Amino acid sequence: MIDTLRLTAEGARRLIERREVSSAELHAAYVAAAGQRDGELHAYLRLVDHDGGAGVPIALKDVISTKGVETTAGSRILEGYVPVFDATVAARCKAAGLPLIGKTNTDEFAMGSSTENSAYGCSRNPWDPTRVPGGSGGGTAAAIAGGLAPWGLGSDTGGSIKQPSALCGNVGLRPTYGTVSRYGIVAFASSLDQIGPVGKTVRDVALLYSLISGPDANDSTTVELPEPVELPSNERLDGLRIGIPTQIWDLQGIEPGVRASFEAAVETARSLGAEVGDCDLPLSFDYGMPCYYLIAPAEASSNLARYDGVRYGPRVEAPTYREMVEKTRDAGFGDEPKRRIMLGTYALSAGYYDAYYGQAQRVRTLLIREHRDALERFDVIATPTSPTVAFPIGDKASDPLAMYACDVMTIPSCLAGLPGLNVPSGLSDGLPVGLQLIGRQFGENTLFRAGHALEQALGFDGVPERLR
Repeated sequence: MIDTLRLTAEGARRLIERREVSSAELHAAYVAAAGQRDGELHAYLRLVDHDGGAGVPIALKDVISTKGVETTAGSRILEGYVPVFDATVAARCKAAGLPLIGKTNTDEFAMGSSTENSAYGCSRNPWDPTRVPGGSGGGTAAAIAGGLAPWGLGSDTGGSIKQPSALCGNVGLRPTYGTVSRYGIVAFASSLDQIGPVGKTVRDVALLYSLISGPDANDSTTVELPEPVELPSNERLDGLRIGIPTQIWDLQGIEPGVRASFEAAVETARSLGAEVGDCDLPLSFDYGMPCYYLIAPAEASSNLARYDGVRYGPRVEAPTYREMVEKTRDAGFGDEPKRRIMLGTYALSAGYYDAYYGQAQRVRTLLIREHRDALERFDVIATPTSPTVAFPIGDKASDPLAMYACDVMTIPSCLAGLPGLNVPSGLSDGLPVGLQLIGRQFGENTLFRAGHALEQALGFDGVPERLR
């Protein structure tokens, strides 16, 4: 029997190399696990047959184009859309022999922090199915935590890899902007979107990052990594300098259990030899959220203009082209995309562009400088990943501002284009808490070393207690 709940991707690879199990048998085991548990979790939107790959199976968020497999980005407006090509990351996974298990659920167009905005129904947290798995990549996070996939790919615009990883007890990496191709990704906000790996361990995440990263001729924003990706094996953090932003404790809504877990993780880092000190990111925490919610919706309003009922998905018939477009968009987009499209269009409109979008971009430059200055003194910045543990389904659904606040910790570094790693730091009220480690540009290897040592010392058991 294959224990999909505990098997890591690295462990699965060893089983394949020793010929103790085949890739097809692993794929079948995860599909069988999905058959047993995904009726409750709704992590997948669709499962696929084994495609002949000889490696460790993988789950892909449904914003990643997959040739011959429906890709909807969680939206009705793309229902039935079957790409004729693979996104670069999907092609690289295929070239590495990783067979696709299925496409995972997501907030519509990756807009959300709970996966409740999916047009196909909310995913549920394997630790407590009455609670959200986070978002927008809640499907991938739930699949890995629930033993329905050994690893997967998500997308992160303002926290959509790190936050669901925190709420589900996974390791998740948002890479440095430009180190992973966005070609073939259903776009939300192009200057922020980034694909990244999610897994059970830091080594799993580092391994998957090594397979998908690097330049791509189809994406002019991609760059060569300055150094090869390393799989960490260290147990100590001697000499590592960790900065704690003093502003995080002034933020409203940080649960006591989250704070306690974070402080314990920091003390663990000290015991491993790290030097810990305070740093200041006042602009990032005062202006990061409003800055993000001008830039991201503005770019979304431009990117989502392509969905007009002519080229993609279903069409609502009408007497004129204009009426057809209006009715198709009204029927196809959910409330959250409509909200962000309207906000972004307003921010870009004549007479308001410079006051809103232009000003937000200038503030973004200041946030980049602020992070750069802090990371001259420190190797890593640490914060809680999410101010809360997983919250009940429906708890914030009617309050967009409360939902947006879920990403208050993750957004600033995303605006700065910096890498961020979530590592589980413990439990609060029986639910996972995440530790966010932010590094310098191209500083993934430092994050992997820091995350691996902490992971080993903290000894977090990533299998939900109800499933043990």
